[in-house]
Formats: sequence, structure tokens, C-alpha cells
Amino acid sequence: MIKNLINFQKKIGINFKNQKLLIKSFTHKSYDSKDNNEKMEFLGDRVLGLVISKNLLKFFPDDNEGDLDKKLASLVNKKQCAKIANDIKLQNYILIKNSKKDLNFENKILSDCLESIIGCIYLDQGIDAAEKFITNFWRKYLNKSLAIERDSKTKLQEYSLKVNKSLPIYKLLENKGPRHKPLIKVSVSIKNSKKIIASGFSKKEAEQKAAKKLLDSIKSI
Repeated sequence: MIKNLINFQKKIGINFKNQKLLIKSFTHKSYDSKDNNEKMEFLGDRVLGLVISKNLLKFFPDDNEGDLDKKLASLVNKKQCAKIANDIKLQNYILIKNSKKDLNFENKILSDCLESIIGCIYLDQGIDAAEKFITNFWRKYLNKSLAIERDSKTKLQEYSLKVNKSLPIYKLLENKGPRHKPLIKVSVSIKNSKKIIASGFSKKEAEQKAAKKLLDSIKSI
């Protein structure tokens, strides 16, 4: 286990001060019913949510609360955490007595262990180290979310510049509903196209939908 711990610390670039705490973060309750990683998992889940929320506000400043909440859920759920745990190969380090073959069960163990590692980093190294770890291993998934978000507008812009040498024109048509959950309606057009109208819970979402609808109409011509 000691050799494994050294390899793990090299892999993530962190040298833990408290090695016992690190061992505990890998300890499943089936291996030790009293001294296991459940409480660190509880802590790590909160730290993960805080750091990802902070990054989402940075990446998506125009999104409303509902949009941000959906993105947060997609980035911190058990399936996503298990995916990142597999990236780090946490299964090589977990202390567990009875490993079941059921995929969902294995994913839960991996996800819980990853959250407990985050809790361990926070306790041992502080919030800055925990944030660095999360940002590092979640970066490609955050970038993927950003790429998807910008995809339709970027494609429409590239198409319009190539064909017409001009940018698409977006216009705000309507902004109604409560401030915390507005309904935005926009139009978009390019040279020699009809205006396309779409709605969303943020200006960005509405523009993305409008751009996609216009691109779809161009493809069908």
C-alpha cells in the first residue's frame, strides 16, 4: 500500500503531510466499518461543488441560475466522478473487501472515493490545493461544456464570414418573466437569409438556439 501511495501522489502531484489520512480516504466501509472514507466523501462533495460552481460562473457569466445548476449537476454527478476516477485509475488504490461486478456499484465506489480524496486534499493541504486538483482533472470536461455551448454560434459566424464576409446579426426581441428566471427571445439573420427567432432562459441560450435553427435551415436548402 505504501508503494501504491507514493505512485498515487506522484500521479496527482501532491505530497500529503498526513499519510494516515490519505490511507483513510481510500478505505471503503466494507474494509473497515469504523475508520473509513465516508465522512471525507461528504466533505469532498461540498468542496467539489464549490470549486465547480466558481468555475462555471467564470466560464458562463451570462447563464442564469437554472442553466448553471444543470451544468453543475452534469459535472459533479456520480457518473462524471466515476469517469474522472477511472482517468486517475483510483481502482488500483481502493481498500475494499468485497468488490462486486455490478457496474453501477463499482461506479459508486469510484465516485465516492474520488470525493473522499478531494476532502482529504482539503484537510491536508487547504482549499487552494483542492481547487488546483479539481481544476486540473475536470478541465477537459469544463472545456467540452464550453465548446458545446459556443458551437452553433461559432459555426454560424464562420459560415457567414466565409460566404458573406459579414457577421450574423442578433437582436433582442423580448425579455419577460421574473428576474431570477427570465424568458429571452432573440432573432438572428445573415445576408440573404430570413430572420430566425428562438427563446431561452438566458440571452446566450436563446442565441445558441437561434444560430442552430438558422444553420439547420441553411443545410436543408
